[in-house]
Amino acid sequence: MALQHLSKSFKVADGTAYSYVHIAPTSENKTFLLLHGFPSSGYDWRRQIKTLGEKGYGVIVPDLLGYGDTDKPSQIENYKWKTMAGHIAEILAHEGYEKVIGVSHDWGSGLLSRVYNYYPQLLEKLVFVAVPYMEPATFNLDAINELTIQAFGYPVFGYWKFFNGDDAAKICDEHNNAVTSLLYPVTPVTQRNHLCPFGAAKEWISNGTVPKEIPTWLSPAEISTHNDILGKGGYTGPLNWYKAVIRGYNDEDEANIPDDRRTINAPTLFINGLDDPITRPEVAEQISQSGRIPNVTLSKIAGAGHWVYLEKEVEFLDSLLNFVKTA
Repeated sequence: MALQHLSKSFKVADGTAYSYVHIAPTSENKTFLLLHGFPSSGYDWRRQIKTLGEKGYGVIVPDLLGYGDTDKPSQIENYKWKTMAGHIAEILAHEGYEKVIGVSHDWGSGLLSRVYNYYPQLLEKLVFVAVPYMEPATFNLDAINELTIQAFGYPVFGYWKFFNGDDAAKICDEHNNAVTSLLYPVTPVTQRNHLCPFGAAKEWISNGTVPKEIPTWLSPAEISTHNDILGKGGYTGPLNWYKAVIRGYNDEDEANIPDDRRTINAPTLFINGLDDPITRPEVAEQISQSGRIPNVTLSKIAGAGHWVYLEKEVEFLDSLLNFVKTA
């Protein structure tokens, strides 16, 4: 983990070694569990770690399976939701936490969803960022892309086709900087035009496309550190998160989650950037009407895309802490 002075390590019962940041809360303050997405690591939460820690809150921020200094098994079956949710529960138990506030971004939201489904007693409140609650279900990639083509004019998950391919990790490993420039773009329009459409992500990355301009919300040093982390670990593990879902590795476990565990009864916040081409604003409205999150609050942040907690750091923190204090 890039934040070495704060990092700890722990080996869960099945032998998997995790690296994570832990800062204990002061007094009676709450503790946040921060779960990153793709292609990230615990380092992505660096600004929130600093600010929340300074305010006296506790934080637990793991490098999730396949990332950073956590183990990176190559077998897809290791990346099942139930397995990884169990790992998170073990880390919380190891640190002595009976209840935390879960905050998740991107694929971390899928994991936070399953932590609640399997261990609801651990989560006092939930905050989903950019990707909402993922209800247990079988996943049909072609059907979802067809629906989004009809609704929005483009396949929101067109790039998943590439990421599911057996050659994807090798291509991404060879063009790590291009992956970063596409996934952390200067503007969200880049993702609309070069990530979402079928074949576009593979073309961008295979060509080693790296624009000279960088996002205003990232420094060259931050991009360099990010690239070092992903370059060191490679993309086999991170892409296995996609493959496990697309190829049905979770289907049996999903079917066995009882109905009363599928509804989130805890207070829940969904924070969404209004310019996100992947999780569009319409999705925020849909989740509030699904019936599976009866106590949900929506926070839509203007001028932000998929990386709202980096793009609009102050607005994100205001939304997060207001929810924690009032919900």
